[in-house]
Amino acid sequence: MSLFPEDIHSAAAAIIRDFTAAGLMVSTAESCTGGLISGVLTEISGSSAVVDRGFVTYTNSAKTELLGVQAKTLLRFGAVSEETARQMAHGALFRSRADIAVAVTGIAGPGGGSAEKPVGLVHLAAKSRGGALIHRKMLYGDIGRSEVRLATVRTALEMLRLLLTH
Repeated sequence: MSLFPEDIHSAAAAIIRDFTAAGLMVSTAESCTGGLISGVLTEISGSSAVVDRGFVTYTNSAKTELLGVQAKTLLRFGAVSEETARQMAHGALFRSRADIAVAVTGIAGPGGGSAEKPVGLVHLAAKSRGGALIHRKMLYGDIGRSEVRLATVRTALEMLRLLLTH
Protein backbone atom coordinates (compact mmCIF):
# COMPACT_ATOMS: atom_id res chain seq x y z
CA MET A 1 0.00 0.00 0.00
CA SER A 2 1.35 3.39 -1.02
CA LEU A 3 1.52 6.52 1.10
CA PHE A 4 0.43 8.45 -2.00
CA PRO A 5 -2.76 8.47 -4.10
CA GLU A 6 -2.84 5.72 -6.72
CA ASP A 7 -2.38 8.04 -9.71
CA ILE A 8 0.78 9.54 -8.22
CA HIS A 9 2.14 6.12 -7.23
CA SER A 10 1.47 4.80 -10.76
CA ALA A 11 3.15 7.81 -12.38
CA ALA A 12 6.20 7.37 -10.15
CA ALA A 13 6.38 3.65 -10.96
CA ALA A 14 6.28 4.46 -14.67
CA ILE A 15 9.11 6.97 -14.26
CA ILE A 16 11.25 4.45 -12.40
CA ARG A 17 10.55 1.82 -15.08
CA ASP A 18 11.18 4.12 -18.05
CA PHE A 19 14.22 5.90 -16.63
CA THR A 20 15.74 2.53 -15.66
CA ALA A 21 15.22 1.26 -19.21
CA ALA A 22 16.84 4.41 -20.60
CA GLY A 23 19.72 4.28 -18.09
CA LEU A 24 18.94 7.79 -16.82
CA MET A 25 19.02 9.32 -13.37
CA VAL A 26 16.94 12.05 -11.71
CA SER A 27 17.54 14.68 -9.06
CA THR A 28 14.98 16.92 -7.40
CA ALA A 29 15.04 20.40 -5.89
CA GLU A 30 12.01 20.94 -3.70
CA SER A 31 10.70 23.81 -1.69
CA CYS A 32 6.91 23.74 -1.16
CA THR A 33 6.74 19.93 -1.57
CA GLY A 34 9.38 19.35 1.10
CA GLY A 35 10.71 16.12 -0.41
CA LEU A 36 7.44 14.55 -1.57
CA ILE A 37 8.69 14.10 -5.15
CA SER A 38 11.77 12.22 -3.96
CA GLY A 39 9.58 10.40 -1.47
CA VAL A 40 7.19 8.99 -4.04
CA LEU A 41 10.00 8.05 -6.41
CA THR A 42 11.95 6.23 -3.69
CA GLU A 43 8.82 4.40 -2.60
CA ILE A 44 9.17 2.35 -5.81
CA SER A 45 11.34 -0.74 -5.73
CA GLY A 46 14.37 -0.29 -7.96
CA SER A 47 14.44 3.47 -7.52
CA SER A 48 18.10 3.41 -6.49
CA ALA A 49 18.95 2.96 -10.18
CA VAL A 50 17.14 6.20 -11.02
CA VAL A 51 17.10 8.63 -8.08
CA ASP A 52 20.51 10.19 -7.55
CA ARG A 53 19.60 12.75 -4.87
CA GLY A 54 17.05 15.26 -3.71
CA PHE A 55 17.53 18.75 -2.34
CA VAL A 56 14.94 20.16 0.06
CA THR A 57 15.64 23.87 -0.01
CA TYR A 58 12.87 25.52 1.91
CA THR A 59 14.72 28.70 2.83
CA ASN A 60 16.35 31.23 0.54
CA SER A 61 19.73 30.52 2.11
CA ALA A 62 19.34 26.81 1.37
CA LYS A 63 18.48 27.60 -2.25
CA THR A 64 21.63 29.71 -2.49
CA GLU A 65 23.99 27.43 -0.56
CA LEU A 66 22.89 24.05 -1.91
CA LEU A 67 21.69 24.89 -5.43
CA GLY A 68 23.56 28.05 -6.33
CA VAL A 69 20.45 30.18 -6.80
CA GLN A 70 21.75 33.72 -7.07
CA ALA A 71 20.90 36.06 -4.19
CA LYS A 72 20.09 38.79 -6.70
CA THR A 73 17.51 36.51 -8.33
CA LEU A 74 15.81 35.96 -4.99
CA LEU A 75 15.87 39.69 -4.24
CA ARG A 76 14.55 40.74 -7.63
CA PHE A 77 12.00 38.01 -8.39
CA GLY A 78 11.43 36.25 -5.06
CA ALA A 79 11.65 32.60 -4.07
CA VAL A 80 8.41 31.81 -5.87
CA SER A 81 9.28 32.75 -9.43
CA GLU A 82 10.13 31.27 -12.80
CA GLU A 83 13.69 32.55 -12.49
CA THR A 84 14.24 30.86 -9.13
CA ALA A 85 12.69 27.58 -10.31
CA ARG A 86 14.96 27.55 -13.36
CA GLN A 87 18.07 28.19 -11.24
CA MET A 88 16.98 25.50 -8.78
CA ALA A 89 16.64 22.96 -11.62
CA HIS A 90 20.03 23.96 -13.00
CA GLY A 91 21.64 23.61 -9.56
CA ALA A 92 20.03 20.23 -8.90
CA LEU A 93 21.21 18.96 -12.27
CA PHE A 94 24.77 20.19 -12.10
CA ARG A 95 25.29 19.39 -8.41
CA SER A 96 24.33 15.77 -8.96
CA ARG A 97 24.95 12.88 -11.31
CA ALA A 98 21.44 13.09 -12.70
CA ASP A 99 20.55 13.38 -16.36
CA ILE A 100 17.31 15.25 -15.63
CA ALA A 101 16.32 17.44 -12.69
CA VAL A 102 13.01 18.86 -11.60
CA ALA A 103 12.53 21.83 -9.27
CA VAL A 104 9.48 23.27 -7.53
CA THR A 105 8.86 26.44 -5.54
CA GLY A 106 5.48 27.75 -4.52
CA ILE A 107 2.96 28.88 -1.95
CA ALA A 108 1.05 25.94 -0.51
CA GLY A 109 -0.87 28.01 2.03
CA PRO A 110 -2.99 28.51 3.90
CA GLY A 111 -1.07 31.76 4.50
CA GLY A 112 1.79 33.42 2.70
CA GLY A 113 -0.04 34.50 -0.42
CA SER A 114 -0.48 37.99 -1.86
CA ALA A 115 -2.34 39.58 -4.75
CA GLU A 116 0.73 39.11 -6.98
CA LYS A 117 1.56 35.64 -5.68
CA PRO A 118 -1.58 33.93 -4.40
CA VAL A 119 -1.84 30.73 -2.42
CA GLY A 120 -1.65 27.86 -4.89
CA LEU A 121 0.93 29.52 -7.17
CA VAL A 122 3.75 27.11 -7.98
CA HIS A 123 6.62 27.47 -10.44
CA LEU A 124 8.18 24.25 -11.71
CA ALA A 125 11.21 23.76 -13.95
CA ALA A 126 12.77 20.64 -15.39
CA LYS A 127 16.11 20.53 -17.13
CA SER A 128 18.11 17.87 -18.94
CA ARG A 129 21.86 17.68 -19.47
CA GLY A 130 21.10 17.89 -23.17
CA GLY A 131 19.92 21.45 -22.62
CA ALA A 132 16.16 20.99 -22.75
CA LEU A 133 14.37 23.18 -20.19
CA ILE A 134 10.68 23.44 -19.48
CA HIS A 135 8.85 25.70 -17.06
CA ARG A 136 5.30 25.65 -15.82
CA LYS A 137 3.50 28.29 -13.81
CA MET A 138 0.63 26.58 -12.04
CA LEU A 139 -2.25 28.33 -10.32
CA TYR A 140 -3.83 25.51 -8.35
CA GLY A 141 -5.86 27.91 -6.22
CA ASP A 142 -6.48 27.88 -2.48
CA ILE A 143 -7.40 24.17 -2.46
CA GLY A 144 -5.63 23.34 0.80
CA ARG A 145 -1.98 22.85 1.66
CA SER A 146 -1.90 19.08 1.12
CA GLU A 147 -3.76 19.32 -2.18
CA VAL A 148 -1.45 22.03 -3.53
CA ARG A 149 1.53 19.89 -2.62
CA LEU A 150 0.07 16.75 -4.21
CA ALA A 151 -0.95 18.65 -7.35
CA THR A 152 2.63 19.92 -7.57
CA VAL A 153 3.98 16.37 -7.32
CA ARG A 154 1.66 15.30 -10.17
CA THR A 155 2.87 18.14 -12.37
CA ALA A 156 6.54 17.48 -11.54
CA LEU A 157 6.18 13.81 -12.47
CA GLU A 158 4.54 14.78 -15.76
CA MET A 159 7.44 17.10 -16.52
CA LEU A 160 10.00 14.37 -15.84
CA ARG A 161 8.17 12.08 -18.28
CA LEU A 162 8.04 14.87 -20.85
CA LEU A 163 11.80 15.44 -20.71
CA LEU A 164 12.45 11.72 -20.94
CA THR A 165 10.72 11.62 -24.33
CA HIS A 166 12.60 14.64 -25.69
